[in-house]
Amino acid sequence: MRLQRSIRWKILFLVITSLFASLISVFILILVALYLSSHISLLYRILQLLDLTIGAVPISILFGIILFLIYFFAFSQRSISYLEEISHNLEKISQGELDIKIPIRAEDEFGVLADNINQMASKLRVSMEEERNAERTKSDLVTSVSHDLRTPLTSILGYLELIVNDRYKDEVELRYYVDIAHNKALSLKSLIDELFEFTRVSYGGIRLNLQKVNMVELMEQLVEEFVPLLQEADMVCKINPVKKEIYARIDGSMMVRVFENLIMNAIRYGKDGKFINIEIKEETYVSIQVKNYGEPIPSKDLPHLFERFYRVEKSRTAETGGTGLGLAIAKNIVELHKGNISAYSSHEETVFEVILEKEE
Repeated sequence: MRLQRSIRWKILFLVITSLFASLISVFILILVALYLSSHISLLYRILQLLDLTIGAVPISILFGIILFLIYFFAFSQRSISYLEEISHNLEKISQGELDIKIPIRAEDEFGVLADNINQMASKLRVSMEEERNAERTKSDLVTSVSHDLRTPLTSILGYLELIVNDRYKDEVELRYYVDIAHNKALSLKSLIDELFEFTRVSYGGIRLNLQKVNMVELMEQLVEEFVPLLQEADMVCKINPVKKEIYARIDGSMMVRVFENLIMNAIRYGKDGKFINIEIKEETYVSIQVKNYGEPIPSKDLPHLFERFYRVEKSRTAETGGTGLGLAIAKNIVELHKGNISAYSSHEETVFEVILEKEE
């Protein structure tokens, strides 16, 4: 309220100051005119003529009004100049120059106006940058998708062309070509499914069905489903909760998608370590860590693990079954739950940690 009233008081002060200044000036002018008219006869006759035709009072009022306007303009020049500066900068902002920052020269409404315009320009600049980034992201996504779809599709078409043109020696070779085309088709379907899931969780295509879930029970059930794959990889998965009941408010089906990906990656890329440990902790939040002891992830790759279509060199390629979308999907799902997912890796272990809000 102080800021909102200050300019009103300033205008009132300028009016009163200008009024007093003009009254004093008129009084001084009258005294000077009377003094000079007593010494200069021409001036005396002019004043006498004006007094007879117009009158002394109207003349004094006229001079007072003129002087009041002069004083008021002079005293308010600083505020007027500041308002013109704000208007000039606002015009530049309207033309797209969003980096302009109007200086705050006062604590009245003009200062508040300048500050609001600065904030508006800043938010508009950020919004436009986010929009450009979103467009760039969509463009990159289309480029990446086109590349990843074209590779298996070209391979499928190549083998089918061999079959259609009877370019095989015998039924065994025909069967071999069909198997390759089939496997490539499955890979293509997997990529399309992953892409659909990624766009669904990334662009607001899902609504979470949040429920209170015991994370210990959820992870135990999930690990049971991976027993055949663990046995095939000659691995053992252990769950180490700090207690039997640790609750989080999650969409169970969506969060299962996250941990399926993390456990599958641990089996796929950590089989040399023979063990997977799942640590479940409870503090002011719920922490679930999936640890494997295989080949470490290079430090240069760690910051990019959760980017779409990103694959670590050598071991993590499309041929090993990765589409490069699994961790990106996991990240989006966790963030939809207002949680966080991170990874760190050393020669001893590779850890993926999911942080979720605790439910009492």
